[in-house]
Amino acid sequence: MSGPGERSEGLFRLGEPLVAELVRKVRGGEPDAEADAEAFARIAWTVLVEPGDAAAGAFIAAVGAPRALEAVLEDAREVAVGAWLADGVDRRRAEREVASSFERWRLRVSSRSVVRAIEQAARLGIGVALPDDPWWPPGFAALGPTAPIALWLRGDAALLAALGSSIAVVGARAATGYGEHVATELAGGLAERGIGVVSGGAYGIDAAAHRAALASDGFTAAFLAGGLDRLYPAGNDQLLTRVAEQGILLAEVPVGVPPTRQRFLSRNRMLAASTAATVVVEAGYRSGSLNTAHHALEAGRPLGVVPGPITSPTSAGCHRLLRETEARCITSVDDVVELAGGERSDAPPSFERLDAVAMRVVDELGVRRGRAAEEIARSSGLTLGEVLAALGPLELDGYARRVESGWVAGPMARRSVASGEGRR
Repeated sequence: MSGPGERSEGLFRLGEPLVAELVRKVRGGEPDAEADAEAFARIAWTVLVEPGDAAAGAFIAAVGAPRALEAVLEDAREVAVGAWLADGVDRRRAEREVASSFERWRLRVSSRSVVRAIEQAARLGIGVALPDDPWWPPGFAALGPTAPIALWLRGDAALLAALGSSIAVVGARAATGYGEHVATELAGGLAERGIGVVSGGAYGIDAAAHRAALASDGFTAAFLAGGLDRLYPAGNDQLLTRVAEQGILLAEVPVGVPPTRQRFLSRNRMLAASTAATVVVEAGYRSGSLNTAHHALEAGRPLGVVPGPITSPTSAGCHRLLRETEARCITSVDDVVELAGGERSDAPPSFERLDAVAMRVVDELGVRRGRAAEEIARSSGLTLGEVLAALGPLELDGYARRVESGWVAGPMARRSVASGEGRR
């Protein structure tokens, strides 16, 4: 039932009832023979090919996913040669490319692998999204034949629709305190404005961006380079689980497939193409984040870059992008919003509008741990009455926010700090 020699009666000699049952496990909905064949074939292709396989993408676009899969199963190379010839490629070159493609695809031909991937995904609550879905990101069209054939996901598939208005925030894994601080401020500020934050789930800048979006109850999504059964990196398992609960996790490869360097690089093109803009917070001179940046430029997406100290190796790549490309310099959330085609705030936040008492209260507020009014009074040198009188107006203006444990800095205070106007 598997192996390079198996022939197709239906798909993988699996009858329509079994194909429909398997598709329901990861897609839901009602049986539809044509739609089920398309879904099953695309799922099978994620098992057969590596992410971003342009030859597979072009073949599927030419004859459809089911027919392309049948051709591989039957080793019907002339079907693919005809598709290449129709695209204007001369026969000799077409035959060479088809031979090479079929050789690597047929090494992975296995009905057992496809069925096992679907069943394991279903047990873990992992679903599949397809290009025909209404929420499929239209930005993937910019990738042409390297666009995803299908996406495995954890979370609500309908949230894919939010990617197009979201911002990709990426950067170094070995981030500095400066980089993580900037990523937190930018991602938190975007989330507070209702703008989604998309990243790669890695250590450093990626993790800081995801955490900030989650802390602000915003939408966040992570594109991963391996299967969604074993979240990578393992140290971010809890964080990525929270992303799946509040947002969505996405991968091109099925369960059981480990991340590799090439899969990380392939993943970057989806980050860049699916979002409204990409912002690189920190990047070394040869950082993988530069790969994401160039994918954004190739896809026609706006690119923003955060400058850093000229002595910092983790900002050398950022300065390289600013010097060699049309990237925009990013110094605030407003810059990011404007980069993506939005409008800057009508009234930029400023501590100058606060009187001396209110300024001292705001200066005592952190972004995570809540502080009681009595604690604020003690540390600020104000009376409890002065603190209580100041907190109400500060909350209304967005400089303070009440949480279960006390008071924390509000979005206006955070944005003022990000622009360098305050101590915290």
